[in-house]
Amino acid sequence: MIKYRLQCSQGHEFEAWFASSGSYDAQASAGQIVCPECDSREVGKSIMAPNVALKSHAREDDAPARYRNLVREVARALAAGSEDVGNRFPEEARKIHYREVEQRAIRGTASPDEARELVEEGVEIMALPRLPEDTN
Repeated sequence: MIKYRLQCSQGHEFEAWFASSGSYDAQASAGQIVCPECDSREVGKSIMAPNVALKSHAREDDAPARYRNLVREVARALAAGSEDVGNRFPEEARKIHYREVEQRAIRGTASPDEARELVEEGVEIMALPRLPEDTN
């Protein structure tokens, strides 16, 4: 995963996660990246300072909170750049994989058996861990 700081034509800055730089390029050229503030599709990379973590400042007891916050940030970025297809996820993922429909970023739910079948078929999927607030 790679995180980019992005900026729309209206000057709104936001961050988004991508599977790779190639994934960003493909989504950008397809107009799939949308500003969460104004819905502009005229989005480009912005200057981003490197994130360097100093081990001496990290506290071990903060690790679970940092992990949850990172997962929240990734989930928000993925939600902002994808379509929620709910429990139709396995069906829609197959249609995209077999090029029956236009390629697009989707998210949704699948049972463990459905997810295993998708992986066995070569359909690229990624599972996100559930956070406590997801079950409330």
